[in-house]
Amino acid sequence: MSIEKFIADKISVSGKDKGNISKPIVKIGIIGIVLGVAVMLLTLGVVIGFKKEITRKITGLTMDLSIGNINVNPSNEPEPISIHEDTLNLLRKIPLIKHIQLSAFKNGILKTKTENEGILLKGIDGNYDFGFLKQHLLEGKMPEFNDSAAGKDILISKALVDKLDLKLNEKMLIYFIVRHEVYDSTIKETVIKSEQRSRSLNICGIFKTDFSDFDNNLTFVDIKQIRKLNYWDATMAGSYEIKLNDFNDLETCKNEIEALIGYNYSISSVKDIYSNIFVWLDKLDINGIIIIVLMILVAVINMITALLILILERTNMVGLLKALGMTNGEIGKIFIHISLKLVGKGLLWGNIVGIGLCYLQYYFKIAKLDSATYYVDYVAVDINWFYILLLNAGTFVVCMVMLLLPTLIISKLTPIKTLRFD
Repeated sequence: MSIEKFIADKISVSGKDKGNISKPIVKIGIIGIVLGVAVMLLTLGVVIGFKKEITRKITGLTMDLSIGNINVNPSNEPEPISIHEDTLNLLRKIPLIKHIQLSAFKNGILKTKTENEGILLKGIDGNYDFGFLKQHLLEGKMPEFNDSAAGKDILISKALVDKLDLKLNEKMLIYFIVRHEVYDSTIKETVIKSEQRSRSLNICGIFKTDFSDFDNNLTFVDIKQIRKLNYWDATMAGSYEIKLNDFNDLETCKNEIEALIGYNYSISSVKDIYSNIFVWLDKLDINGIIIIVLMILVAVINMITALLILILERTNMVGLLKALGMTNGEIGKIFIHISLKLVGKGLLWGNIVGIGLCYLQYYFKIAKLDSATYYVDYVAVDINWFYILLLNAGTFVVCMVMLLLPTLIISKLTPIKTLRFD
């Protein structure tokens, strides 16, 4: 053991000088680090968890990537497309792609005895990934599909059920406006005709995601119903939705698909379609960074103050050690060893408090939110050990670098002044 560490240990464990002002100051410094680290860990967990939960809900109700018709259409009912099976097989061979499924959207008006409500029908088939919807199913079951006839089941949200006073297994009537090409024998030309059509569907299940943008109007039906309404053939779909193995590969996979199928189709990512939500989520990173920087500054200032007072309080000891031949650097190491102990203790308890609170929220969901505003009904938390280690390492390095500043005062202390201090 070095002499510097030996002296530092003696100073740290010494209980004789109970009247020293440095004692409460050092405790306040440690508490500052504990609180700072706990708040940083909570901020990190909440920001990452909230972004993950919102992204999970959006991609669960839609998909990571969508291949549609290249023709621009501002409505939710794009022109149909049909991708050859050989091309789909090539897409399935891309390692980044996990799943490919069909979908088609149709606007309709749901009519009850007392209310009329505009809804959006999403046509799907038996190949659809129901993993997300099953997690949020409150009552009933998923729609059933028949290879020949169009299924009469509809999966509807709790928000629509409550608003329109509907019940499970109840039949409901939906009206549609359909535009399609017909040949007018009078003028001997093909014209676009609009007509009203209706469908009677049975509520097979009720789901709730707390994502109001979707829950307020989105429903799920057999895609054959959409095809029949729109006069499409059995190969047509509104879009091909693609689920990735890793959401971070979004742009890479999008470029690979574009290179494979060319520019005959429009390829959109979920970030393109819901850009306003993802811009909002990106801004959360800035808020998190600001909070973390402020907490590090608070912790550093507390520890600098504590160490500075500790040095000034030990002025006589510094002068005596210099008189005995110790250099400024060697004396500085004594206080660096003390700083290591103080910062280490603060980080340890800060992690215990911060990670403990994260786990409490993760398992028990104590803190609640308004789902109408935040799209989730609780504060989502994600415990990412890589970021936790990175945050601890960064905090430790910053604290230790900044704590070198108070030790510079040691070079200003001389034995002739300090030994006559009393």
